[in-house]
Amino acid sequence: MPTNDENEVIICRCEEVTRKEVLDAIDEGCESVIWVKRKTRAGMGLCQGRTCGHLVTRLIEQETEQQSADIKPDTQRPPLRPVPLDIVEETGEE
Repeated sequence: MPTNDENEVIICRCEEVTRKEVLDAIDEGCESVIWVKRKTRAGMGLCQGRTCGHLVTRLIEQETEQQSADIKPDTQRPPLRPVPLDIVEETGEE
């Protein structure tokens, strides 16, 4: 059983999701990165799971005794960046 200090380790820095929150989600039946993300928001921050995705996969692997290759990964999306309006604005000039 993990100690209290281990449970408070931040797994997802963007959304401040702790190890305990991820483990609780796994105990409730979330056996893929997608379902842990839906339950805890781990992977929904600016990095879109690039930082925490491997940690979540490892925790699922340890808790469910699945092989990492069998754990469904999350869908990766690029981080959103603001686009200056002058790029998309039509100026009418040729």
